[in-house]
Amino acid sequence: MTIYNGFVGTYTKQDGKGVYSIQLDTDKGELLSADVAAEVNNSTYVTISDNEQFLYAVEKGGKGGGLASFKITDGQLEKLNDVLESEGVPCHVTVNKSGTRAFTAQYHTGTAEMYSIDAESGKLIDLLDVATHIGTGPNVDRQEKAHTHFFGSTLDERFVVAIDLGTDEVITYEIAGEDLLKKAVFNTEPGAGPRHLVFHPSGKVAYVMTELSNEVLVLAFNRNDGMFECLASHKTIPASFTENSQGSAIRMSKDGRFLYAGNRGHNSIAVFEVINDGRDVTLVEIVSTKGDWPRDFDLDPTEQFLAVAHEKTHNVVLFKRNAETGRLTPANSEVNVPEGVCVTFLSGK
Repeated sequence: MTIYNGFVGTYTKQDGKGVYSIQLDTDKGELLSADVAAEVNNSTYVTISDNEQFLYAVEKGGKGGGLASFKITDGQLEKLNDVLESEGVPCHVTVNKSGTRAFTAQYHTGTAEMYSIDAESGKLIDLLDVATHIGTGPNVDRQEKAHTHFFGSTLDERFVVAIDLGTDEVITYEIAGEDLLKKAVFNTEPGAGPRHLVFHPSGKVAYVMTELSNEVLVLAFNRNDGMFECLASHKTIPASFTENSQGSAIRMSKDGRFLYAGNRGHNSIAVFEVINDGRDVTLVEIVSTKGDWPRDFDLDPTEQFLAVAHEKTHNVVLFKRNAETGRLTPANSEVNVPEGVCVTFLSGK
């Protein structure tokens, strides 16, 4: 029996408690359990260090919010410390490969922030720098000001990229000691509302999921100067669907052959095959996620399965994945997780 441990970050507005642990049996193709691993206020997004010893969760508290650090032992969490110095509550967090820096995106304050970490102990040290975005977009309800939604490193870690839904911008930063220096800005089509980004394994192409226009943008990336250029865009929902739908997460298979994009409202995942050396994609299928409001999803370490967290139906639903075609089929297995937002797995390495 092969068991993989994972974690789900949740809202805590209703019944959610914080960070939940889940287990996946890849031999049976079943999600086995979901339990509270750590009670954290509004821990909507979590990430795991590259050495898989530590987990970092966004947290509400202090002046507004920040990050909490945890030691991972046998799939369980032990809190190390937190740094709650931000004016806003982060909605996204990533950590660099060396485990010395964490990067957060603050939706409400429109900021991208960098934290220092003691890589050996896993403890957070300090909030080092805050980059503030300024601007608006044509959507008066959602783009009245900057709304940063993603902040993460390029594959070679030369740059860090912020995605701002409110200003329709993809902003490249360089790290100079303890400072974030703006290097380049790419503007999407007005009103697109970019949300999340993932890189092709080559590091030369990135794919951006837009929340407001429900599109995948294929962007060429210049690894020398941090500039992006749009190569193509593709809708992630059918043209016939006219009700409210908002793009959510975007993930890529490790071999770079398939791209997955989530749609809240249409409640689906669009599966794309990657073509032309990553410089374009073509739609394979759009699959119902079997729940309401799929905030996030992730492939398991074997990439035989994909797990989807639904905020409104409070469940994590499992799908089988065909590695040759990229297609998803329901595994007829789910676990209850209240107000689920993001999913991530330990590789077991």
